[in-house]
Amino acid sequence: MSKMKTRKAAAKRLTFTATGKIKHRKAGLTHLQSKRSTRTQTRNNNGAESLSTNDTKEARRMMPYA
Repeated sequence: MSKMKTRKAAAKRLTFTATGKIKHRKAGLTHLQSKRSTRTQTRNNNGAESLSTNDTKEARRMMPYA
């Protein structure tokens, strides 16, 4: 049986934590931040978010060796 391939697009965008959760970056935080309030910018500053449980199964299938 041949090796399973990793989906490189998913590998570049998703990271696994030590507890097994999957982190991804929130969309829309790269530019045009000046029109947003300081409170919103502070809340969104990190940009990291964990993947929902529904999408976790699909992400694990895309990255079999992670």
